[in-house]
This record gives sequence, C-alpha cells and structure tokens, in this order.
Amino acid sequence: MFAHWLSTKKKKTLPQQSTIVEPVAFMPLFATIEENTNYVRQSLGNSTDIVIREFTYNSIAEDVAILYTDGLVDGNVINDFIMRSMMTDSLDIIPEQNPFDVLELHTLTIGEIQHVSDMKKLFHHLLSGDSIILMNGCTTGLAASTKGWKDRGVTETNVETVVRGPRESFSESIRTNTALIRRKIKDPNLWMETIQVGKVTQTDVVLMYVHGIAHDSLINEARNRLTQIQIDGIFESSNIEELIQDEVITPFPTVYNSERPDVVALELIQGKVAILVDGTPFVLIAPALFETFLKASEDYYHRVDISTLVRILRYAGFLIALLAPSFYVAITTFHQEMLPTQLLISLAAQREGIPFPAFIEALLMEITFEVLREAALRMPRSIGSALSFVGTLVIGQAAVEAGIVSAAMVIVVSITAISSFVFPSYDLSNAIRILRFPLMALAASFGFFGILAGLLGLILHLNSLQSFGVPYLSPFAPLELDKQKDALFRLPFQSLFSRVRTVHTNNVVKKSSRKPFKP
Repeated sequence: MFAHWLSTKKKKTLPQQSTIVEPVAFMPLFATIEENTNYVRQSLGNSTDIVIREFTYNSIAEDVAILYTDGLVDGNVINDFIMRSMMTDSLDIIPEQNPFDVLELHTLTIGEIQHVSDMKKLFHHLLSGDSIILMNGCTTGLAASTKGWKDRGVTETNVETVVRGPRESFSESIRTNTALIRRKIKDPNLWMETIQVGKVTQTDVVLMYVHGIAHDSLINEARNRLTQIQIDGIFESSNIEELIQDEVITPFPTVYNSERPDVVALELIQGKVAILVDGTPFVLIAPALFETFLKASEDYYHRVDISTLVRILRYAGFLIALLAPSFYVAITTFHQEMLPTQLLISLAAQREGIPFPAFIEALLMEITFEVLREAALRMPRSIGSALSFVGTLVIGQAAVEAGIVSAAMVIVVSITAISSFVFPSYDLSNAIRILRFPLMALAASFGFFGILAGLLGLILHLNSLQSFGVPYLSPFAPLELDKQKDALFRLPFQSLFSRVRTVHTNNVVKKSSRKPFKP
C-alpha cells in the first residue's frame, strides 16, 4: 500500500510537458506557402518577432511570402529592394520562363542571395537577420541578406590603449571585425572559414589565416578543435578559448586575445591564425607564447631604443609583481642579515607594534588590494576612480596608524600593484595574481629556499606547456639565438627579415632586402 501511494505521489509531481515542434536535422521545404509558414510558426512557438508577409507577385501573379525577424533586419532594405520590386515593378516576362527564376534573376535587387532547400538552413538564415522568400509550388526558397541590427560601431579601445598607433578597436559585429582586418591586409591570400558553434546559439565563428604563410598543420589543428566543440551555447570568445586550449590546469593563458585590428593583422602575417566570434570584440590568436603577452603593438611604432627599454621594463615588472611580497616576507622572517644595518633598524622599529607576522601582514594587504581592485572594476565608472583613491590612500594610511600593518609593507604592496599593470595583456596579470600567494606561503615557510623551489616548479611547469604544438617558452627554451631579434629586445626593422620559425610558417622570408635602400 505504501509503495502504491508513493508511486501515485511521484506521478502527480511530474511536470506536464508541452508539445514542442523541433526542426529535424534535414527536412525539405513544403510545396505550399501555407504548410511552410505554419511549420515555422509552430517551431518558433508563434514568437511575435517573426514577421510573415504574404502577397501576390505582381509580374507573374504568383503567391509569395516573405519571412524575417524583427530587430535583426534593415527595414529600409526590405521595403525598397524586395517589397517594392515585387509589388510595383513590372517586367516583360517570357511565358516559358520559370517564375522562380524570374524572381531571382529579374526582380530582386539584393546583392547577396542564397538558395534554401531545407528547414535547418531556413531557420539559420531567418534567425541570423536574412529574409526568406517563399513561392507557391516551389520547394526551394531564397535567403536575401538584409541584416541590419544595431551595433556599437568602431570606437577607441579602452583596454589596450596606446600613445602612438591606430585607435580603432573591434566591435560586437563579426562582419565589422573582418572588414577592419581586411583594411589592414589587402592580400587575396587572407582566407576565412565560417563555422557554426553551439547547438542552441549556433554562433558564427570565423577562422582566419593568410594562405601560404600559415602552416597547413596549424590551420588543420585549429579547424579540428573548433569543429569538435560540443556545447549548447557560445556567448564570448573566452568560451572558445577554454575549449580549444592545450592545457586547462594552468594559470597561464595559452591563447592570446586582442581587441585591436593592427595586433591581429601583425600576428596573421607572422603565420598565426585568428579566431573571430560573433558578439564579442575580442579576437583569439593562436599559437600564443609567453613572450607574446609581454609585447605590445606600440613596440613597433616607436624607435628601437625606446621599444627595447620599455620591453625590458615589462620583464622587470613581471619579476617585481611576482616576487616582491615573497622577498619581503623571506627577508624579514629568515634573512635579516642581508639588509643594511640602518634599514634593518628602521624595519624593526616599524614592526615593533605590529601584532601579526610578516606573512599574515602581507596576506591581509594583498587580499585587501584584490578586493578593492575588483570593487573598482564592478562599480560604475563615475565612482570607481573615487573608490580606488579612497582605498589606496585612506585605508592604507589608516592601517598603518592603527598598527595593523607596517609602512614598508604598504610600499611593497603598492609597488607590486603598479608593476602588475605594465603588461599589455590582462590575462598574464591574472596569472601573477594567483601565483603570488603560494610563493608568499613558501617564503614564510622556508625563506629564499622556498622561493627558489617555487620558481623551479614554475619554470618546469612553463616548459611543459604548449600552444597548438609550439613550446610555450619559445624562443627562450629551447634557446635559439637566431630568434632573439624580436624577443627580449627589438632590433631595427632592417634586421627583422624573417618570421619566427617556431610558429611553423610556410614562408619564412618577410621581405627581399635586409638593408634599406640608400639614395
């Protein structure tokens, strides 16, 4: 009896399933407009943004229907180049001519038209901003390009800012982004392949490369990784990045991303591939090496001496941001004899009333800074800068006066924070934020020996990483002297006559002359 009662209770709690008409993998179009439009309405749940307009084609007196998604199309294009042409314009039609051919070849003045013969293609074009034109008695429809949704347009980048160089950045429209790269590279060998990724979203993803420069193995590997993605939805390029990267358990990024067209164009002519995702202004670049994240496009817009100096400062900033708190903890805890006497006395006087050891003190300050950093990013811009100012000055000064932390610790954390912002890539800064805490723990436990052990483990981990088959630390490990011309230093353009061979490029020669022509 109890089992019977329990089964009846379970049956009552089951939700009632509604009847949903799902488009099958391949289903040809019906021969009548009524059947096609009814199927579209049922499949889309009678959605109110789907517009279906039925009328008579004036030139040959045939029933025609046009379907489009309101908000994804340009209404002026539909009215001027489709509706007006079909309802008012008259043509001298040959009686034996097929009405469908008359519609396609003589009436429509749209630049891009594709044939649609099954429901899957119909729904893809319909929900991508195209207009579907169906004719009675025809099992083939026409998809006219009428995309016209609102986008942000081409604006100045807010992340990868430069003093000298182009100021334009990508937008959320994939066609705008491909056009920006086309403006930079007018070579017909710039090829693009479009892949739909996401079972539900069917997001357009473009694989871009320069044919003849990018190696075939790299192109095939990128194409295979994209086509093997099985997921319901893609909403940002980071989703693609996480699904195609070589290693997941690592804080270091193995796929580079940028919102600058000049950066993507430069990497493409180096033999790399770019991956553009519809709906996001960030373009992925692969393979991405460690030294890629310490380069900026501005390095190639300034003189050699300035570019080399700034690049060396970035490497120095990487070491400071990674090791400064750990060194302070190790010295004040285990290795006080390494400090000059006057500095040691000054630090001892500052720490006289501090109730916490150096590690806890550094941990509190680092966590506080990370909280303030995230709060400044998430809050509105009008008060975000004020919050940063209050956090760095008022809270730091109050903590020192209250005797919670020492003034030297505030200086170390401030220098560390400033150094973490010198990288052109925000992803590398995130990796340093993560690694800073275990290194401080090792320094508090074993001093310099713990820092050395942590660095050795970090170097071994970096040596084990690859990005699309290329060693992550190339060209430093394995060390190749002929590739150091644009790594830590940047030599003049006259010396940069070959591409980096570690990227597996087909064409390694950039230009025919190594020296400039002198008049």
